[in-house]
Amino acid sequence: MNFELDEDIQIIKDNVRNFIQTEVEQVADNIERNNKIPDRIIELSKQMGLFGLSIPEQYGGLGIGMVGKCALYEEIGVTHNGYTTLIGAHTGIGTVGIVEMGNEQQKQKYLPLMASGEKIGAFALTEPEAGSNASALKTSAIKKKDKYILNGTKHYITNATEAEVFTVMAVTDPAKGAKGISSFIVEKSNLGFHVGAVEEKMGLKGSHSAEIILDDCEVSVENLLGEEGQGYVNALKILTNGRAGLAARNLGSCQKLLDMSTTYAIERQQFGTSIIDHQAVAHMLAEMAVEIEALRALTYKVAWMVDNGENVIKEAAMLKLYGSEVYNRVADKAVQVHGGIGYISDFPVERYYRDARITRIYEGTSEIQKNIIAGQLKKHYSNR
Repeated sequence: MNFELDEDIQIIKDNVRNFIQTEVEQVADNIERNNKIPDRIIELSKQMGLFGLSIPEQYGGLGIGMVGKCALYEEIGVTHNGYTTLIGAHTGIGTVGIVEMGNEQQKQKYLPLMASGEKIGAFALTEPEAGSNASALKTSAIKKKDKYILNGTKHYITNATEAEVFTVMAVTDPAKGAKGISSFIVEKSNLGFHVGAVEEKMGLKGSHSAEIILDDCEVSVENLLGEEGQGYVNALKILTNGRAGLAARNLGSCQKLLDMSTTYAIERQQFGTSIIDHQAVAHMLAEMAVEIEALRALTYKVAWMVDNGENVIKEAAMLKLYGSEVYNRVADKAVQVHGGIGYISDFPVERYYRDARITRIYEGTSEIQKNIIAGQLKKHYSNR
């Protein structure tokens, strides 16, 4: 395996790092206080092509592989997690479905606008009674002539307030269970589409999640994504493909926490010496560093496997599980190293601690990832 970046990707990576440090980091506190990402940051992100990370060049995107994307996600993950989630949800689950499963007409219609950031993408699967059990969807899609009529409610939809294009899962044949679910490209402007209550969250300020209400929402048959009955499989593929990117963003946040914690431990004096010289603190930093390096290796291994067309169902689930658990452990140790100051909202460590918690829940809980891993192990050993 070779994780070395091409010169072009390295240049983009350096530019993204500079942008994050000189622009986004400077307004991170502002994002947290106002629960809004400044328009200027959004516009600069568009100009840099960050909304087109997952979109091929022929449709206006950067056209880079998963290893390259993870290198960029790692840089983006360093900064405010609300900003990283806006970008990550759009370039991940918000666009991957159209890139991977859309027909040429759909790609031509939507991808250039999504690559430029003119239209933000979102993924609408979760419902009040269908979270981890994604096959239990209630949202219906009934075909009438040249349209599907969608009815139902989605919730916890990231980017719901900003997005214009949604990948929506709905039931077209209730008698077939999971095989009766289909996926659709739905626009916010569609008749019968409504954004409902915006959820107040523990963290991820600036990244808005909301309820989506489909009330006799009219969707053209041309916006069926793939074939009828493929929606559940499509959803699983979309989530699997996004897991390396999510882990890379977590990796960036972990590295930022280690950098802040080590710097603080060198500067902070207690009992006449820097606290890094106290074994208890030194061991926490060492444990953080080891887990970060292990996460980095697994992230780029899975990214390399994706680029080489390998089956990554088990490995992607391992990565989602490990990446989110490591982020939470690293954030917890970072607060402990910083002591009282790590618990105060004036300092960013407290923010990362709150933001880390959702990573064990969204895009598949840690428990669901364990189920996937165990299922893949059973399949492998049963066929030996």
